[in-house]
Amino acid sequence: MLIADLMAQSGVGFGTSGARGRVVDMTPEVCYAYTRGFLQHLEQAHGLVRGCQVAIAGDLRPSTQGIMAAVAKGCLDAGYQPLNCGFIPSPAVALYGIQNGIPSVMVTGSHIPDDRNGIKFNRVDGEVLKSDEAGIRAQDVEVPEKLTGLESSLPELNLSASSDYLQRYVDFFGERALSGMRVGVYEHSGVGRDLLVEILEKLGAEVVRLARSKQFIPVDTEAIRPEDTELAAKWATEQAFNAIVSTDGDADRPLVSDENGVWLRGDVAGVLCGKFLEIQNIATPVSSNSVVEKSNWFQSVGRTRIGSPFVIEVMQQLAADGKSTAGYEANGGFLLQTPIIMNGKTLESLPTRDAFIVILAILAMSKSTGKSISQLVAALPPRFTSSDRLKAFPTEKSQAIIAQLAKPAEGGDYTPIEAAFGDLCGAVKMTNATDGLRITFNNDEVVHLRPSGNAPEFRCYNEAASTRRVAELNELCMAKLEDLRSAQAIIK
Repeated sequence: MLIADLMAQSGVGFGTSGARGRVVDMTPEVCYAYTRGFLQHLEQAHGLVRGCQVAIAGDLRPSTQGIMAAVAKGCLDAGYQPLNCGFIPSPAVALYGIQNGIPSVMVTGSHIPDDRNGIKFNRVDGEVLKSDEAGIRAQDVEVPEKLTGLESSLPELNLSASSDYLQRYVDFFGERALSGMRVGVYEHSGVGRDLLVEILEKLGAEVVRLARSKQFIPVDTEAIRPEDTELAAKWATEQAFNAIVSTDGDADRPLVSDENGVWLRGDVAGVLCGKFLEIQNIATPVSSNSVVEKSNWFQSVGRTRIGSPFVIEVMQQLAADGKSTAGYEANGGFLLQTPIIMNGKTLESLPTRDAFIVILAILAMSKSTGKSISQLVAALPPRFTSSDRLKAFPTEKSQAIIAQLAKPAEGGDYTPIEAAFGDLCGAVKMTNATDGLRITFNNDEVVHLRPSGNAPEFRCYNEAASTRRVAELNELCMAKLEDLRSAQAIIK
């Protein structure tokens, strides 16, 4: 079976971070085939030697363990040894693979509802990139008519990956580094909830566990649910925390609140984390807040397309000068391209999204400076972001709208853009077509239009100098896009 044909037939395809699909479509045969295709590609393109171990882990969705068993069966039939790392964070299993020179697989749908799931593939040196996805799609794999022995394919639990990940942060930050801090951990259904509490306690923090759930809750750090906003404010008022922290389902995207229970946006958290780690070169998608440039904290900033594979590619380029290099996404996930040395301790590179490093770095920054998290945020240049999306918006229509705006802009003619958005923001200063169309106006406000990469949705990201203005601007832009849904022309 050709993997490309499997994608078309099953509806399970590559998104921005691994293969994803509806649980009903992610049958054992589909997951088995993807695993075989992944391993065959590594053999052909990266010289993987058959017979090594493959680390396997997963999140807490009801469908995860069955998919892990199908992945393990694929490994066995391909001549590899599956290693069951259990239910642990995505960065933990990726780190274990990198440290031991073996591939790793994480079964997770990240922040999306549990009627869907996914598989994230990691090479021996980190995440698969877009070129690897093309190589996997081209694989022709053999799939038995009926898979048997799935229940016995996944071996007994091995705790090494979990303990290594915990020790990574305890060693780097040092025991008692957070002593005196009171931290609420919003546990919900995050796979890293117990490990996060253990690390915080080993670093000396007083930890209060909050809202543990047996049911999967789709916490999205880039589109925080109103109920999570209300919960954080309530907890902060009632319990006097220095911060409330959490992650998405697979713990590669952080949530950090200040002492008032106000959640930090991921692209602000990423800037603070980079500052604490004394990063010199930093990469981030074009959709991230421009506070990264305006802070003047980094020697170079590389803007990328949206998605961790693109951030990794730019990090690799930036790191060529030998300086410390990292990246982050608007969802807060932080990627470390080069080792970091602080206070005589080394934090080894981990070029995949990680939530824990952001949480720990911001807490440590607050402790070491004697400033509250709200004070750390207030010291940044006043740049605020907001985003929303229109669902059921055909991709070809959103692409056509962007093309009509972007093509004249390439020649310096901003008339179509100003006709569409000039009444909101005035004259155009510049545009960036790295991913969609990011428009910066003379007043420094931003309208960034982008079709979704894996759904028929039209997204709009905005940036302005106050929370009130950016919320207003996003609402007005969404209304304009709604008008364009059935319009034949963009110009007002």
